[in-house]
Amino acid sequence: MSLDDGYDAKTFFSARDAYTYDDFILLPGHIDFGVDEVDLQTCLTRNLRLKTPIVSSPMDTVTEDQMAIYLALLGGIGFIHFNCAIDEQAAMVRKVKRFENGFITDPTTLSPQHTIADVDQIKATHGYSGIPITEDGTLKSRLLGIVTTRDIDFEKDRSRSLSEIMTTELVVAQEGVSLSEANRILKSSKKGKLPIVDCNFRLVALVSRNDLRTNREFPLASKDANKQLLVGAAISTRDEDEERLAALDEAGVDIVVIDAAQGDSIYQMKMIEHVKEEYPRLDVVAGNVVTVRQARHLVEAGADALRIGMGVGSICTTQEVVAVGRPQATAIYHTTRYAEEVGVPAIADGGIASIGHIVKALALGAHTVMLGGLLAGTAESPGEYFYKDGMRLKKHRGMASKEAMAEGGVKRYINQVRDTTVHVGVESSNGIKVAQGVSGAVVDRGSLLDFIPYVAQGLRHGFQDLGVRDIPSLHRALRSGDLRFELRTYAGVLEASIHSLYEYQQDMLWPSSREE
Repeated sequence: MSLDDGYDAKTFFSARDAYTYDDFILLPGHIDFGVDEVDLQTCLTRNLRLKTPIVSSPMDTVTEDQMAIYLALLGGIGFIHFNCAIDEQAAMVRKVKRFENGFITDPTTLSPQHTIADVDQIKATHGYSGIPITEDGTLKSRLLGIVTTRDIDFEKDRSRSLSEIMTTELVVAQEGVSLSEANRILKSSKKGKLPIVDCNFRLVALVSRNDLRTNREFPLASKDANKQLLVGAAISTRDEDEERLAALDEAGVDIVVIDAAQGDSIYQMKMIEHVKEEYPRLDVVAGNVVTVRQARHLVEAGADALRIGMGVGSICTTQEVVAVGRPQATAIYHTTRYAEEVGVPAIADGGIASIGHIVKALALGAHTVMLGGLLAGTAESPGEYFYKDGMRLKKHRGMASKEAMAEGGVKRYINQVRDTTVHVGVESSNGIKVAQGVSGAVVDRGSLLDFIPYVAQGLRHGFQDLGVRDIPSLHRALRSGDLRFELRTYAGVLEASIHSLYEYQQDMLWPSSREE
C-alpha cells in the first residue's frame, strides 16, 4: 500500500482545469524541528536576497518612501510607484537610501499659531502627538518648543494656541550626532523626544524614545553593500522612462520593475536591454507574465526576476474586461518550472488574501510574493484614514482604475518606443480609455511593525506543518513530488472557514474580506 496521499504537483497541474489558491490544499508533512528553526530567506533576483519573502506593489495607494523604508527594515523591499513626476519618484528613492535607523528626517511640525485641535487631528490621523514647534511651522526653521501629550491631556479648551502651552525648555542634540549618542541623551534626559538642530538652532530631525525602543535592532533589514536600505522603483516602456530611469539610478535605486499588465512585448524587451546596457548595476524585474512562452522572451532579454500574475489582484478586472489572463496557482506553477531551470527567481503578484495563500504561492515555486491590498491598509501606505460605518479605512485603487488612469496610471498599459505607440487594452487610438480596475477601500491593518512579523510567523507555522525548514527545501519537495496536493470542493472551502458560531471576533491584523 502506498503511503503517499494526494497528488504530486506535476500530476495535479496536468489536468485540463486551471486552479487558483482556494482550489487546492497542501497535505501535511513530518515535523522534526521547532517553528523558530524555519528560515524565510529567499532570492529576490539573480543577485539580491531578502530575509522576508514579501515585497510591496508599485501602486500609488501602496508604496511610497515610508512603505519602502519600513518594509526594508523588516526584511522585504518596496517598489515605489511611478504615478508621479520623475523628480518626485527619485526624491522618494533618495529618502529611503538616506534613511538612518532611529532618526525621523521629516517630522511633522507646527507653528506657535496652531492650536491643540491641530495636534488632536495629527494624533487621530497618524497616531502620535509629540510635535516640534518651529517659527513658521516647517522643517528647517528655528525650533521654538515642543508639544507632547503631557502638555495637552488635561486642557479643556482645544482652541488654545500652542504658543501658550508648548514646552520651551528643550533638550536637543546637534546635527551629526550618532544614533547611540542620541539614545544616551534621551535616556539621561528622560524625555520622549529629542530634536536634532543645526548651528542656527533650526530643526533638521527628531529622535523618538518609542522609535528607538521599537527600532533598536532590525536584524532582518534588507541592505546594500554600503549598509543602506534596499529600494526598488517602477518604470514603464515609454520614451520618458529613459529619463526616469536615469533619475532613479542617480538617486541610488537598487532594482527596477517594468510595470506592465501584459509584459510579453517587444517594448519591454527593448527596455530590459536598455537597462542592462546603460545601467549594468541595476537588477530588472520583468513582467507581468503567466505562461512559459512569455517568461522565456523576457529572460532571454536579460530579466533578473519575473513577476507572475495577470488579472488576479483584488482591485483588478482584466480577466473580466478583456478575457485574458490565467488563474494564479496554475500560472505560478508552470512559469516557475521554466524559471527555475534558467535560474531566475519569480515574484507571485496578486490574489493573496491570507497567510495560507502566501504559503501556497511559495509552495508552487515562487520565491517572494508581492502584496498590494493587504499593505494598503497599513499606517505606512500613502493616504489618510477615514471612517465609514464604524470602520477605519484607507482608499485603495487599481492602477488601471478610471481614477488612477486620470492621474497617470494608464502608463502601465501603454507601451511606447520612440514615436510608435501601441495601446494595450486600456486606451485606443481614438483616446477611449477602458478601465481594468476599480477604486475602493481597505480596513486599517495597523503598522507594518506589527503586521509583517505577524505574517512571517504565520508562514513559519505553515512551513513547519509542511515539514520543511526553508524555501529551498519547499521547492525541492515540490519538484521531487514529496509535496502533495488535493483538490478542494466548495464545501471543503466552507468547512475550513469560520462557521457554526453565533458570533466571533476577527483578528484585526488580518480582517476578513467580508469586513472590507
